[in-house]
Amino acid sequence: MGVYEERILPRVIDIALGRSMESVRARVAAGLSGNVLEVGFGSGRNLPHLPESVTRLIAVDPAVHGRQIAAPRIAASRVAVEFVGLDGQALPLPDASVDNVLVTWTLCTIPDVDRALREMHRVLRPGGSLHFVEHGLSPRPATARRQRRISPWWGRIAGGCHLDRDIPSLVTTAGFNLGDLSSERLAWPELVGRSYVGRAVKG
Repeated sequence: MGVYEERILPRVIDIALGRSMESVRARVAAGLSGNVLEVGFGSGRNLPHLPESVTRLIAVDPAVHGRQIAAPRIAASRVAVEFVGLDGQALPLPDASVDNVLVTWTLCTIPDVDRALREMHRVLRPGGSLHFVEHGLSPRPATARRQRRISPWWGRIAGGCHLDRDIPSLVTTAGFNLGDLSSERLAWPELVGRSYVGRAVKG
């Protein structure tokens, strides 16, 4: 990681996905309980929204500088945070060892997103759920075509972010059963703002 990706981009993301997204974070975090794995912990913006039923947060994120930004939120959180790794593609956890997984605006940047989702499926206990909000491929054909054209260039300035990932398909291909799912535009233009908010259960 260069200086831009390690030190500047985490602050940009913290601002861009800040106060305007708090209500969405609260929706996604609702229903979490027990040991929760968060892939893409970032700057800890989800911590205030964790329900009291969450007893432990296991965090994975490649941007170590993000932990410095998150420090005040970690200090104020009633939930203990344990950092266990940097790479969602290779989770250092036993099979069926967590109750729920939380991901928010993370799947767009993981290089091998299929592998990462299979890893999340692996470490979830049977019946556990994946709670997510992710931006991705628009259902509008014209917008989707623009996303596919722009995505390689966008990734260069946005930390490898892909605009054109089919989030529902990726989740189901990894072995999850989709439950609640909504497709909505959040805050930004459709090109980058089409988000999928939902839950998926490990069968």
